[in-house]
Amino acid sequence: MYREIIYNKYHLGGDFLIEGLSAEEKVLLESKMISHIYKKGQVIFRAGMTPTGVYLLNKGKVKKYTTGDDGKQHIFYICNSGEALGYHSLLSEEPYPDFAETLEDSTLAFIPKDVFLMLIDRSKQLSQKLLKSLSHEFTVFIHSTTVFAQKTVRERLALSLLMLKEKYRGDDSQDGPVEITILREDLANIVGTAIETLVRLLRDFKEEQIIETKGRTIVILHPGKLVKIANFY
Repeated sequence: MYREIIYNKYHLGGDFLIEGLSAEEKVLLESKMISHIYKKGQVIFRAGMTPTGVYLLNKGKVKKYTTGDDGKQHIFYICNSGEALGYHSLLSEEPYPDFAETLEDSTLAFIPKDVFLMLIDRSKQLSQKLLKSLSHEFTVFIHSTTVFAQKTVRERLALSLLMLKEKYRGDDSQDGPVEITILREDLANIVGTAIETLVRLLRDFKEEQIIETKGRTIVILHPGKLVKIANFY
């Protein structure tokens, strides 16, 4: 049940691209895409850059974030394989407002601007899916804003771990423990708290036998307990 709520409230829906294409259009897209391999920690695009196309994440994970005047990151979304990046700025003809950086070794396909716009023009189904995705994202950001305004740090951490669980869950681990490998600094920037506070709360969760930790890896043992802590029903 909580998986459906997380998907509806906190998943941006950037996986619309391939689903919205016919077989012929997929062939056309694949012939125009340029594949790139990015190492962990590489920046794909930066705030202020002018978009020249759209990126499709084929493998790996990418964090999207903004930075404050002090240079501190606020990670507002983690992209998974199958999701598209950078299409908002391309459609609005504005510079990127955020950064995209790999969390692990990743493979992305670059789709040139003219190809992407041509596909939207040709495919009614794709344009409808894109419109639906953009509309849904407004709801997601409203929920995210509410989380930061109303929930405690402990609740935000529980919710963040549940969302990351879905991002890191493999097809063969739907019901078993899920391992999340992420820097403590990145997790603190997702939750919106200091690293010291994050470490203390993780220690509390560990003592409550909700999680285990193995270096940078967090193993979710009891997601049901996180659901109760997050209090997001």
